[in-house]
Amino acid sequence: MASHNFLFFAVLIAICSVVLASDSSPLQDFCVADPNGPVLVNGHACKDPKLVQANDFFFSGLHLPGNTSNAVGSRVTPATVAQIPGLNTLGISLVRVDYAPWGINPPHTHPRATEILTVIEGTLEVGFVTSNPENRFITKKLVKGDVFVFPVGLVHFQRNVGYTNAVAIAALSSQNPGVITVANAVFGSTPAIPNDLLAKSFQVDIKTIDWIQSKF
Repeated sequence: MASHNFLFFAVLIAICSVVLASDSSPLQDFCVADPNGPVLVNGHACKDPKLVQANDFFFSGLHLPGNTSNAVGSRVTPATVAQIPGLNTLGISLVRVDYAPWGINPPHTHPRATEILTVIEGTLEVGFVTSNPENRFITKKLVKGDVFVFPVGLVHFQRNVGYTNAVAIAALSSQNPGVITVANAVFGSTPAIPNDLLAKSFQVDIKTIDWIQSKF
C-alpha cells in the first residue's frame, strides 16, 4: 500500500512539474496590459475590460523602413506588448528588421521566445549556435520568401550579404520576448564586468578588453 501511495505522489509531482513549466492558458478573452496598474505581476496587470478600445490591439508602423545609419547597419522595429497592450498574455509578437548593405543584426538571444523569420527583400546569411558542450554553428543563406527558425534562448544573428537593403519580418512566441545582445551584455554592462575576468575568459590581455569595452 505504501509503495502505491509513493508511486501516486511521484506521478502527481511529475504532472505538476510539467504544468508549472509552461504558461497557463488564458482564462478570459483578453488581458490588455495596464502598465500603470498598481499590482506587480509576472507581466502586466489587466486593464478594466470595459475600458478596452480597438487601439489597444492596434499598431501602425511596420510598413516604414527603419533607420539603419548606425554602427551595425540594422534597425529592429518591434510590435510587442510595449507597443500593442492587447498582446498581453497571448504569447506572440512581431518585429520588422531593416538591414543596410552588409549590415548585421548582431549575435543575440531571446530568453523567452522562439523566433521564426521570413525574408521580405534581399539576401540574408543567418545562423545560431547550439548550447554547450557542442556549440555547433548552424547557418544558411536566405532569399526573398525563405523562412528560418531560431530556437528559444540560443545565440543567433542575421547579416545582409547583398549590395542593396534587405528587410525581414519575424514572429516571436512571447508578447515580451526580451533580447540580450551578446557584445553589449558582456562589454557594455553597468557596472562593467571586471576587465581581468573578461581577459581570462577570452584569453586575451587586459588592454584588449579595455579597448573593446570603450566601444560600448
